[in-house]
Amino acid sequence: MSRFKSYGEQTLHYFGRPHTEVPAGPVGGPAAWKRADVADDPGWRYRLSDAEAAELQSAVSEVRERGIPMGELRAADFPLPTLAARVAEWRHAIQHGLGFQVVSGMPLDAWDEAEASVAYWGLGLHMGTPGAQNPQGDLLGHVRDSGAATDDPFVRLYQTSANIAYHCDAADVVGLLCLRPAKSGGASRIVSSVSVFDEVQRRRPEFVPRLFEPFLLDVRNEDASGALRHFPVSPCRFAEGALATFFHSDYFRSVQRHDDVAPFTDDETALLDLYEGIAERPELYFDMELARGDIQWLSNHRILHARTEYEDHPEPEYRRHLLRLWLSLEAA
Repeated sequence: MSRFKSYGEQTLHYFGRPHTEVPAGPVGGPAAWKRADVADDPGWRYRLSDAEAAELQSAVSEVRERGIPMGELRAADFPLPTLAARVAEWRHAIQHGLGFQVVSGMPLDAWDEAEASVAYWGLGLHMGTPGAQNPQGDLLGHVRDSGAATDDPFVRLYQTSANIAYHCDAADVVGLLCLRPAKSGGASRIVSSVSVFDEVQRRRPEFVPRLFEPFLLDVRNEDASGALRHFPVSPCRFAEGALATFFHSDYFRSVQRHDDVAPFTDDETALLDLYEGIAERPELYFDMELARGDIQWLSNHRILHARTEYEDHPEPEYRRHLLRLWLSLEAA
């Protein structure tokens, strides 16, 4: 297995979702949760024990002593003799359970930022195969306000403090490690894409087949050659009782700026509006505040994620900063 996937390899892996049929009714299952299900039962959070934190510290020390560059690490180079079994449990929860997992208690006070990055990367190697997050090949993303203009349609909003609409990333799993939270705001808003689909099925079953046909996705000028402006993506796929969803409202809608793209039909506009309106229902979504040392793992097949606007600390050394990983998982 390669150490990591290129942007193209990861995108092809992610969109290679099997599909056999359009479900005739609601899908249900563990991933079809609502807010009350997860707000009242925080079984999705795991706190590292002192022994597990020490195991991570030992693995980081071994990597630093051996001088292995982070991009050349393999899981075997980052030994987790007991914690690896926990990682397997988290992966199962992401693939077959709620679709998300939070891990608390990363011992950040014991590390500088470079060592925290190695620890996070090493955990990711045990979870799956890391992949590039943009055409430039960045493997470990830094989520913070860079001062980029929020009114620039081509700025990726994680580089700002603005609200981010619901979307999925082009990887099986997205992980965020909180190094520093914001002064206020910046909640991670998540909703089950299975629950959203099931509600569309109940309200407007005639719209469901359209979710299994392609919408054009705007590449937002991220193809350096300029040759690729958009490509077709089916929001939903269904096989063996499992629903896999990719949804990115901003990029589905902004594709209309291209001259070669036909306008949405009235039904397509109504479908997008309905889907987003359901996802914004307070009884469905769950806002999660990430504290220093928290890792949030999300399935991009089962979860839509967004972020609320935030106010940052004025001092640079205290400003909100998260590390991001995109991971590909083996089918299971």
